[in-house]
Amino acid sequence: MNYYKSIVDTIGNTPLVKLNNVTKGIRGTVLAKVEYFNPGNSVKDRIAIRMIEDAEKRGELKPGGTIIEGTSGNTGFGLALTAIAKGYKCIFTMADKQSKEKIDILRAVGAEVVVCPTNVAPDDPRSYYSVAKKLHNDIPNSIYPNQYDNLSNTAAHYDTTGPEIWRDTDGRITHFAASVGTGGTISGTSRFLKEQNPHLVTIGLDTYGSVFKKYKETGIFDPGEIYPYLTEGIGEDILPQNVDFDVIDQFIKVTDKDAAIMARRLSREEGLFIGWSCGTAVHGALEWAKDHLTDDDVLVILLPDHGTRYLAKIYNDAWMKDHGFLEDRAFKTARDIVHSKNGGTSNRQAQLTTIGAGVSVSQAIQVLNRYGISQIPVTDEEGHIVGSLTDSTILNRLIDDPTVKDHPVSEVMDKPFKFVGLDNTVDALSSLIDRDNKALLVRDEKEQVHIITQADLLAAMTN
Repeated sequence: MNYYKSIVDTIGNTPLVKLNNVTKGIRGTVLAKVEYFNPGNSVKDRIAIRMIEDAEKRGELKPGGTIIEGTSGNTGFGLALTAIAKGYKCIFTMADKQSKEKIDILRAVGAEVVVCPTNVAPDDPRSYYSVAKKLHNDIPNSIYPNQYDNLSNTAAHYDTTGPEIWRDTDGRITHFAASVGTGGTISGTSRFLKEQNPHLVTIGLDTYGSVFKKYKETGIFDPGEIYPYLTEGIGEDILPQNVDFDVIDQFIKVTDKDAAIMARRLSREEGLFIGWSCGTAVHGALEWAKDHLTDDDVLVILLPDHGTRYLAKIYNDAWMKDHGFLEDRAFKTARDIVHSKNGGTSNRQAQLTTIGAGVSVSQAIQVLNRYGISQIPVTDEEGHIVGSLTDSTILNRLIDDPTVKDHPVSEVMDKPFKFVGLDNTVDALSSLIDRDNKALLVRDEKEQVHIITQADLLAAMTN
């Protein structure tokens, strides 16, 4: 008889499928590594079994124990399947931006799910990272696999995903692309492939609101890059130990909207019913491929999960329209606002007005008055944005203490304005401006920084 001893024995050996319709005009061969063929419908099954078995070997997980993990859903499902096969209990913490389907699926396989707020710092006691760690500390005979920093994550892909791709392309792969979250998938797979072919190029797909791209390019972890985004399972506001920047040649950022639309295209045009971050990977990789692939190249794009996780979101027309992704009403974008402020031409670049952190508050007041503005970014000696200053902040501080006018701006400034993506629509931008964040910053295609104020949003809505 031919059968598997448990469901986890079916993990791996997922197929490569050629993309035929969304690749029109692109040279070379573009293949998708379709990870929803794993039993848990995602690439995370691979790391789940590896992290648990490595913990067992180290004696950290004993019979009847509890697996506690912070997850966007897919790792949790893989861990739940592993727990069923091996007789463990599971508790998972999730951010409240994750789809209801993911929460329901985890509960359906017997896991306890604790939902935590999304828009809090990683070290905030309410974050899903912190809650998972606290539960682990409080519950005896439990483990916290920590997929972000557990190098069994990377090892799983080095030992399985990379060799599968090399085998199935007969060693002809020249380019590999994957979206980046914990970093284990792209790092482990790329490390193996580059050992076979040192000339292989690896493209990491990031999302706007995540820190990876800038960190790769500058070595700077910039909190100003972090802002809320909708795409699930990728991008980070931390630097996981599993992200090996040395084996990732380049990062490309993709908007929530472009990722969602590409996911729907793959379903309709290729018959691949895939998840949101799969759209990120394909959209970004194909945009890069237009200018770089040759006829002899073979590009493999990893598709992490299945579309059933997103039925109420990107596969729901009403949800898509509500978020401006299928526009009944065409909202302008940050790109449109920047274009308008530049006089309607990409050749003319309006200069961003900033002020140094070391100048006095009285000098800052003069700058605000001279340019007729009510808010301004604050920079350090190297030109990095380190804070913000508004007329209301100055006024409140002067009322409390008139001598503040002689103090340096660094003593009274607020946190930096948030950075947003060029393709964020006005409705999304307006939701990010509040009493604690009086303006937004955006980088254009030339990496120049522009400011978007409430006045700019009003102008965009009425012109």
